[in-house]
Amino acid sequence: MNYLKELSEGIEHLITASGFATSFRSPLIGCAAADDQVFTGIKSITHQGHMLPEDLLPGAMSVIAFFLPYSKEIVQSNLEAKKVSRKWAVAYVETNKLINDICLEAKKIFGEGGIKVAWEKPTHSFDKQKLMSTWSHRHAAYAAGLGTFGLNNLFITDAGCAGRVGSFVIDAYVTPTPKPGGEKCLHKKSGKCGECVNLCPTGALTEEGFDRQRCYQWLLKWDNYYSDLPLTDVCGKCSLGKCSTTGY
Repeated sequence: MNYLKELSEGIEHLITASGFATSFRSPLIGCAAADDQVFTGIKSITHQGHMLPEDLLPGAMSVIAFFLPYSKEIVQSNLEAKKVSRKWAVAYVETNKLINDICLEAKKIFGEGGIKVAWEKPTHSFDKQKLMSTWSHRHAAYAAGLGTFGLNNLFITDAGCAGRVGSFVIDAYVTPTPKPGGEKCLHKKSGKCGECVNLCPTGALTEEGFDRQRCYQWLLKWDNYYSDLPLTDVCGKCSLGKCSTTGY
């Protein structure tokens, strides 16, 4: 069985059948070995509390990652809004559910072949002091060859960075996806961009670095603003530049 093809079709079906207000472009899927150097070195790249694939699933052999790119309509709504657009906030909530549903679908697909699947929830599994994830879906996507990290501290794929990343671990080997040959971030590639810095409404993002605490306090403001929705600590303005829907 071609598991990645089956999973891709499953994701497309889930999106179509979801009834969500949020619209997406075609998802991207990749795979990395559980002993990829990204994972063996992840604690030094991120922090010592970051989990390894085998922490999620004893006997882990592969990590599958996927990127769900938002439609240009969702991106444009947040670009045009002086505040955070409601469409963007709703997309965050709905995509959290979609990511979990995709992992449940993966459990079903791989389970038919006797393969175990485990995953970490899509958001809010982070160190409250450091504001760093205990499992980075973005680093999983990097290991799986889906793109590179940008100046905006986001993950940029061929379909851009305006969207969400998810991942899960399995105890079977799937051929890894080749890593990209170059940078997807224009600033890192040529130094000729930096729109994300200009779009950041708080000054948390600069060319010199990223102030996580300042950013997070701003995100919590929008959770309060959209109090009728489930947790929506979102902004996304830094994902709306040239790399929003394409990688370079």
